[in-house]
Amino acid sequence: MKIDLTDTTAGDINKALVQGRRAIGTPAVGMVLTLVIVTDEENAYDALKAANDASREHPSRTLVVIKRVSRGPRDRTSSRLDAEVRVGADAGTGETAVLRLYGEVAGHADSVVLPLLLPDAPVVVWWPVNAPLDPAKDPLGALAQRRVTDTYAAEQPVRELSARAASYTPGDTDLSWTRITPWRSMLAAALDQVTCEVKAVEVEGEEFNPSCELLAMWLADRLDVPVRRSLSGGPGLTAVRMDTTCGSIVLDRADGTLATLAIEGQPARAVALKRRETAELIAEELRRLDPDDTYASALRYGVERLNTVPEQSAGEAVAEPEPVEEAAKAPARKAAAKTAKKTPARKAAAK
Repeated sequence: MKIDLTDTTAGDINKALVQGRRAIGTPAVGMVLTLVIVTDEENAYDALKAANDASREHPSRTLVVIKRVSRGPRDRTSSRLDAEVRVGADAGTGETAVLRLYGEVAGHADSVVLPLLLPDAPVVVWWPVNAPLDPAKDPLGALAQRRVTDTYAAEQPVRELSARAASYTPGDTDLSWTRITPWRSMLAAALDQVTCEVKAVEVEGEEFNPSCELLAMWLADRLDVPVRRSLSGGPGLTAVRMDTTCGSIVLDRADGTLATLAIEGQPARAVALKRRETAELIAEELRRLDPDDTYASALRYGVERLNTVPEQSAGEAVAEPEPVEEAAKAPARKAAAKTAKKTPARKAAAK
């Protein structure tokens, strides 16, 4: 069921939500949180679809805030609020209000959203694109217990990570961090199978991919070993190689779907490690609303590295993407690296 409201108020939107619930025969409110999505018109459809899919696991009231850009003097003076209320099958298992803010009211989105929040329920704010540098100080972010951003959508993701660390407040999180949850689980499980000490790690993935950077930061923070960042053609994160006192541990995912885990002295095994949709990432973030201390620790560790190493240093670490190799070919790679260091071009560059 859909109810369109033009030049309306927050009070009328609340009445429409109650009217819609009664019309479909569910007057009781069975939602567990309020999800506020702050986006633009172009990305609103995809974000709302992901939120509706996630609502099957977390029934919620979803408020989509779209600030319309003024296109002339008349638009700037015509301040109004339009809304589209959805309940029933059109809103997943919760209810949805799409809010379009025009003129001066766009600068006071928090005043529009505040009366529409579910009473005594957590609030999560999600910016699919164009997130503020300090989400906790944003007027809408200040209403939430959890603030979700996505540095992958930024123009300069690595610099965006640095800004996130500088302004981190408990409750902040990022979908780029959520994307590497299966990788972190798999690597932790692999280390539980051996009694070896990790000496060095290499993380391979796309250039300027924030998930690759965050995984490297997490490994360096938790293992306290040198972590080398190398490049590949993707998609996304492609491999992690750990050099241990008992041999190598390699988790390689070349196609973005199926990965191979190779541990020295054990047969290689195939593991499911597919790239997940946005709905799965949002559903994971809504499972826990407490501060993510592990993310904070990794983010702060990485900032120290990013402040001392230029952003292009990841590209300089490897001249061209390495092909995916088995752990048994590690000596050949070391020999190739020694040969490359002796080329005239490198000597000239050194001089």
